Amino acid sequence: MATTTSPIQNQKKVSHDEWIAARKELLKKEKEFTRQRDELSRLRRALPWEKVEKNYEFQSPSGQVSLSDLFGGRSQLVIYHFMFGPGWKEGCPSCSYISDHFDGMTIHLANRDVTLAVVSRAPIAEIEAFRQRMGWKFRWLSSNASDFNFDYQASLKPEDVGKKQVYYNYELIPQFPSEELPGLSVFAKDASGAVFHTYSTYARGLDILLGAYNLLDMVPKGRDEDNLKFSMAWVRHHDKYDQGYVLDPSAHYVQPEVVQPDVVKIETKAGKCCHD
Repeated sequence: MATTTSPIQNQKKVSHDEWIAARKELLKKEKEFTRQRDELSRLRRALPWEKVEKNYEFQSPSGQVSLSDLFGGRSQLVIYHFMFGPGWKEGCPSCSYISDHFDGMTIHLANRDVTLAVVSRAPIAEIEAFRQRMGWKFRWLSSNASDFNFDYQASLKPEDVGKKQVYYNYELIPQFPSEELPGLSVFAKDASGAVFHTYSTYARGLDILLGAYNLLDMVPKGRDEDNLKFSMAWVRHHDKYDQGYVLDPSAHYVQPEVVQPDVVKIETKAGKCCHD
């Protein structure tokens, strides 16, 4: 079982009364942060909407479905852009880490008029094989036959592969270490059936999805990633943690191996999966 190597900090030791006083001081800041977060959420919901003009089609295990179909009778749709390209041996470990959180929340979201779906560019047969390996139940679709991933910053276009800079998270960033990119997009459907794009977030904006990270932020060592070249280098698919791997602090993000010879693999040793 892999573990971190940094020692636990030898923090100052105090009496109970001193600890309560320090905790109350921190609580003031936590409450202020909560109020700021509530305001940020309000502003997010107040963003204007853009109408989705394209008729995006996706492949499911039971056949072709439209973006409108994905709402499943609800008025709100959340799509997680999972990094899994055509021919990849397996899905991205970091996206898998995020997706480990999904199954428990789908029933709760459904009862708040929200449908959750996951979309990747890999063909549906490859998606289904990996989904079954990981034991996930959430709905996962292929956008392989449409422009969806490209239009929502979830995949690099062929002409952008290998460029020194790519457009991601609403700005140009240094070359991304993969042809696929992580993100989340939100859509709404009005009474007439028209579909609108209301929000998308990428990179560190996805942190909020990670309940495990939120818990790590509360323990003394925190995420314990400061000494890692790539912050999520410790993350593995959940079925690999017991395989005796050794954590390499100097490791970069590496796109999963491509097993189909007709798919171009990006060769890079630099970069990280989630830029700031």
